[in-house]
Amino acid sequence: MFQMPLPLVKEVALIGGGHAHALLLRRWGMKPVPGARLTLINPAPTAPYTGMLPGFVAGHYTRDTLEIDLVKLARFADARLILGTVEALDPDARTLRISGRPDIPFDLASVDIGITSDMPEIDGFRDHGVAAKPLGPFALRWQDFLAGDAGDVAVIGGGVAGVELALAMHHALAGRGTVTVIEAETALRGLGAYSARTLRDRLYAAGIDLLEHARVQSVAAGDVTLSDDRRIPSALTVGAAGARPFRWLADTGLALEDGYIMVDETLRSTSHPHVYAAGDCARLTHAPRPKAGVFAVRAAPVLTHKLGAGLTGKTRKRYQPQSHYLKLISLGEKEALADKWRISVGGAWAWTWKDRIDRAFMDRLNDLPAMTPPPIPAGAAEGVAEALGPKPLCGGGGAKVGPDTLDNALADLRSVARDDVRNLPGDDAAILTFGSAR
Repeated sequence: MFQMPLPLVKEVALIGGGHAHALLLRRWGMKPVPGARLTLINPAPTAPYTGMLPGFVAGHYTRDTLEIDLVKLARFADARLILGTVEALDPDARTLRISGRPDIPFDLASVDIGITSDMPEIDGFRDHGVAAKPLGPFALRWQDFLAGDAGDVAVIGGGVAGVELALAMHHALAGRGTVTVIEAETALRGLGAYSARTLRDRLYAAGIDLLEHARVQSVAAGDVTLSDDRRIPSALTVGAAGARPFRWLADTGLALEDGYIMVDETLRSTSHPHVYAAGDCARLTHAPRPKAGVFAVRAAPVLTHKLGAGLTGKTRKRYQPQSHYLKLISLGEKEALADKWRISVGGAWAWTWKDRIDRAFMDRLNDLPAMTPPPIPAGAAEGVAEALGPKPLCGGGGAKVGPDTLDNALADLRSVARDDVRNLPGDDAAILTFGSAR
């Protein structure tokens, strides 16, 4: 019997490519909700995995190792992917505004955009500093810094994130610059005594200066000025203190606390139940937790269930996050410190453990299961199997243009004026000469 394809009657907007949304796409691809379509909006086609950032900074991982392929995940989930930044969310009109595009309507929306460690209150930071979060711009800046002359580094923030970055930077610099950590209060608050002492010992052994109870007054191109007028040499100043929510959330009309989206035990906004939030940008009103990637990962199956329940009218289960979680802190070299319940152990084995956990997480998002397509109905017309089968790669839109039109257009293109480039007009791949080799 002929079965009409189900119409798309519900639109779900996923704002941001955070860890929870990445895992949600994987789960959705394995078990979608019929009649609903996902749309993921993210500034870039990839999203960095925070757990591997210190290893990348230290030089243990390449950049592509920590990038989550959102294009691949969106294709697996049969979701739309829009590359852009959400500028406004209107929960009452149920629309999103993205620069250069018409408003996007939605029935349900989920926000997973992380946080920022930008420091607009510090004079000169916007022009001369770089925030450790979001990770994408920071990773590019760090790559460029290492590729150049490098130099001295100042890290603003003496929490676990700042100290972890400082140790990783020291390892990567390999003597090409010093590293200084600046903390406005007492460093490494919240860690157990043994863990804090171990990290302090590591900083001392590496020759990394830790300045406590020191407030930054301004940041310039070559130094950081403290409130007591001390100047700290710095060719690169990194902000890793006091992560905060993105400012545009304040204009949404959603209920916020300290700028974070307030959500209940079902991950729904306390003011607009058709809007969900997960990860660092959300604040659980019934069970506040610190900002850590583990909670975004653990929220993914819960968020998938809650959105599915919201689309199908089913009952939503209550979400209760864990109270304690394991911290695996990189120590610059291929060593790590494991901290939980204020008990700490560490060494090379802890790095190996952390590396396996991080790679396993990335493998889950890269090695997607092969989903069996529904069988072709009996009596289908000839050619249906071929039409649904593998397709050759597209040769480009130019193949659809007549030869005369294409020749005229290519004739107007100018070659690159460099001796080592051997391109002809219209070539889209560079042929370079290196000595006698091509």
